[in-house]
Amino acid sequence: MSLFKQLLLAICLFLVVAFSGSFMVSLESSRSQYVNQLRSHAQDAATALALSLTPNIDDPAMVELMVSSIFDSGYYSSIKVVDLGSNAVLVERHAEPDPGGVPRWFVQLIGLEAAGGDAIVSRGWQQAARVEVISHPMFAIAKLWQSALGSLGWLLVCGAASAVLGALLLRRQLRPLDYMVEQSHAIARREFLSLPELPRTPELRRVVQAMNQMVEKLKALFTEQAERSERLRAESYQDSLTGLSNRRYFEMQLNTRVSNLEEARAGYLLLLRVQGLAGLNARLGGQRTDQLLQAVGEQLRRTCASFPETNDLISRSRGGEFAVLAPGMVHEEAVNLAQALEATLQSLHETGASDIDPVACIGLAPFSPGDAPQALLKLADEALARAENQPTPGWVCLEQGVAAVAADSQHAWHERLDQAFNNGHFELFFQPVVDCDNAQRVLHHKVISRLQDGQGVALPAGRFLPWLERFGWMPRLDVLVLEKVLAHLRGHDQVLALNLSAATLADPKALQRVFELLGQNAALGSRLVFEIGEEQLPEQAALEQLTRRLHALGFGLALQRFGGRFSMIGNLAHLGLAYLKIDGSYIRNIDHEQHKRLFIE
Repeated sequence: MSLFKQLLLAICLFLVVAFSGSFMVSLESSRSQYVNQLRSHAQDAATALALSLTPNIDDPAMVELMVSSIFDSGYYSSIKVVDLGSNAVLVERHAEPDPGGVPRWFVQLIGLEAAGGDAIVSRGWQQAARVEVISHPMFAIAKLWQSALGSLGWLLVCGAASAVLGALLLRRQLRPLDYMVEQSHAIARREFLSLPELPRTPELRRVVQAMNQMVEKLKALFTEQAERSERLRAESYQDSLTGLSNRRYFEMQLNTRVSNLEEARAGYLLLLRVQGLAGLNARLGGQRTDQLLQAVGEQLRRTCASFPETNDLISRSRGGEFAVLAPGMVHEEAVNLAQALEATLQSLHETGASDIDPVACIGLAPFSPGDAPQALLKLADEALARAENQPTPGWVCLEQGVAAVAADSQHAWHERLDQAFNNGHFELFFQPVVDCDNAQRVLHHKVISRLQDGQGVALPAGRFLPWLERFGWMPRLDVLVLEKVLAHLRGHDQVLALNLSAATLADPKALQRVFELLGQNAALGSRLVFEIGEEQLPEQAALEQLTRRLHALGFGLALQRFGGRFSMIGNLAHLGLAYLKIDGSYIRNIDHEQHKRLFIE
């Protein structure tokens, strides 16, 4: 039983005992008063009747008339006139008064006995007769019953009002306890709430102050741990000079995004090497050389900002060598990137940051899902070597075999995907996600979309998603897949996880359509979780608003491929995530690589 119920029950019991005691004391006092009144009433009636009968004691008719007149006035059980000489009853009247609706149990509970009185009738100087009068207690009992009903009703009203006021007061006084429960639950979610308004009750004030202090200390501790974790990750995966990711991180991402046949996308690997770095260091000094490398890194960041495929995939591998991995990039975009980099790096020579022209050479190599990372690096090194050895150093883009076939042209993919939307050629596959400790226990199923080609073969998402992104059709696919998933859930009891793209999150109309579909199927909320890739996350405020909106509809939100950003750990506490999926690059060979275990822990 809760503390509120216990205190409310104690208040109610106290009120019952207090009101019952008051009621019984009042009833007993009234009973004693009525006993005295009945006795006095009987004695007064007997005395008055005796005085009236003294001149008429020898007139039987007058005696009977006077007795009847007194008796008929009410409230008497019996009146007798007894001759003292012969003990004969001269006149007697007797009756049982009407109980007047008083319950029998109340009569027995009160136990009010009849009270009597007597007086002597004289004949001259002699005692002629005795008048005996007995007052009936029913009148007093009826009055007591009415008084008891009135008192009980008033006590019930007062008791109910006191109970309600006590409940309201208790609820108000115990509100800080409810907030402290919410604080403890928030701490379990890595959220830290403080009660700004302290209660007036001294005991509760001390408890709330202690809880607030504990929350602030936990918040500071968690912030310190998050900052420490981010620093350790930065030391492990970030280049201290340029702020770009280092070679270790680059190799992890290369293995993840190239060798995976299921999720990888075809794209390009760009290698950039600053020319004559050793000579620059000797001629200009270490500080100017470091400034040059920082400027090259900054130019890479600015130029690649126009190509979303390269997000968080720009690295300084060693010395003056930089690498850019661009999954989903096509040949035309790769050429544009190389040309843009060549032009922007030329400005470093013009400003005197380097005395060598060109400042750097660039080699680009294409890759397809399933390619060996080492073979890709070898191909990119070959392209870089050609760029450095050609008559006019600059950039070289190699192709694997023949250039893109017609089937992979932009026009062909536009028609194929448009027909797929119109004809419903997208299919859903469900990949089970199991518990690490018990592989037989399925936590949920990941929803994967596939596109049927002309021969009925399901193409992996890595083949068509880059084209959908290029055409701006990702919101169209997300809405279509969501409709299919909701229809599937209505006939199955699985728990599903569905990805939402950054394009959908940035499209108000598409996002509103998603919310409309979810509002129409709110009953399915406990069985559907939306996943967002870390590289696709919107701003923190927009992300928190999205989380609140999904939670209000009953659906969950999860983060996948976590680990690419260097300032994300401390912001996770406010998202209310259903779960967190670590990027696969941190999991592979984790038993042999200490730095990965450190980050996961």
